[in-house]
Amino acid sequence: MSFICRFAPSPTGPLHIGGVRTALFNWLLAKKHNGKFYLRIEDTDKERSKEEFKKQIVESLSWIGLNHDDKEFIQSKNIIKHKEVAEALIKKGFAYECYCSEEEIKKQKEKCKKQGIPYVYNRKWRDAKDLQIPKNVKPVLRFKSKISGNSIIKDLVQGEINISNSIIEDFVILRQDGSPTYQLSATVDDHSMKVSHVIRGDDHKINTFKQKQIYEAMEWDVPNFAHIPLIHSEKGSKLSKRDKSATIDDYIKIGILPDALRNYLLRLGWAHKDKEIFTLDESIKLFDLKGVGKSPSKLDMSRILSINEHYIKNLNEKILFEFLKKYAQNHKESINLSKETSIIKSLNFLKNKAKTLDDIYQNAKYILKDEIKIAAEDIKLLDTNSKKIINEFLHEFKKINAPNKENLEKLINGLIVKNKTNFKGVGQPLRIALVGSRFGPGIYNIILSLTKDEVVKRISKIN
Repeated sequence: MSFICRFAPSPTGPLHIGGVRTALFNWLLAKKHNGKFYLRIEDTDKERSKEEFKKQIVESLSWIGLNHDDKEFIQSKNIIKHKEVAEALIKKGFAYECYCSEEEIKKQKEKCKKQGIPYVYNRKWRDAKDLQIPKNVKPVLRFKSKISGNSIIKDLVQGEINISNSIIEDFVILRQDGSPTYQLSATVDDHSMKVSHVIRGDDHKINTFKQKQIYEAMEWDVPNFAHIPLIHSEKGSKLSKRDKSATIDDYIKIGILPDALRNYLLRLGWAHKDKEIFTLDESIKLFDLKGVGKSPSKLDMSRILSINEHYIKNLNEKILFEFLKKYAQNHKESINLSKETSIIKSLNFLKNKAKTLDDIYQNAKYILKDEIKIAAEDIKLLDTNSKKIINEFLHEFKKINAPNKENLEKLINGLIVKNKTNFKGVGQPLRIALVGSRFGPGIYNIILSLTKDEVVKRISKIN
């Protein structure tokens, strides 16, 4: 069997994190079976579809490593084919013109609401033998859904789903202006693209039953369907684009690595024994739809940060530096090439306990910038005694030809004894002088990450 999967987002907003996971599952299934993974941009909503969102979707998938086969399929370019299938459905007796006005539909919906029942179009024009067609009114085209019996889908995640056909209305397949609706376009495109597996969110289950009827009416092969549970926010509600951690851009901004986010999304609703960390090759080899759970998954930012910390710690310093450099560029700052060697050398401690690229970036600013600014609350900590310790350190430090941890420890321990203080009493003033803050890396790491001249220059500025 040839495995062909697709991801079909609408360019009406930034790519949602739930969409990224859906794309990931499709991509993994296709790669596992040496199949194809296609990207289809469903842009038939002319008013809301934007080129900027299409670009963001493509770039987001590329960032996380989900590259699609061939060029993107643009749904709006296939409208002629959609309309041809609509005409075929009319000829086969599976579609009809409906002349109900918007006011009529509104009244039907209000009536159902009062009765506390789901709205289902009353099929007024389904067999309109005695109805007079109104003048100057353009009809919509509706699909003749099955009225009696049940429909069954053997879902690859949810198991067998059985529903009564009575709850599926005669849905619209062509609007008044002749444009195709999602139900028709998605079905025709999936058939045209020879899609074998449709993996999408479980909020599409009712759509699947509608689309299955179009497949059957056209006597096409029905693909395999898999509906994965939605992602909920940390509060337990459905994750929306308004949430701060809803789009892939939200994670890029704080410095989450693509492999870390991919690993997290893989484990969000899927499991393989008790394994937590997966390489890309392991993800492809081990992924299967049987491991996908049936219940919604809750987004856990602390877990994302923990996985990201793992990837940062285990990443080669030169590769990590490239990520850091790009992160800085995304924040409209560039890393001076003259600082590259110092940063790469210092990453072994800068990445210690860093959960994001932003943590590293903030801790590395004292190396990146030639001039540092000391915050007002930290200047207050530099009292007379602190300045005395700083001056004593400077006097002794100038005598050291090649600073290293051993001779620095000897110097600082001597200052601790001489001034009857503790390590913080010496380390904090020095850190403020060298970094501009009482917070930052260990004092030995700070001193050794700077040149001797730079240490002298910064400390000399403290009066």
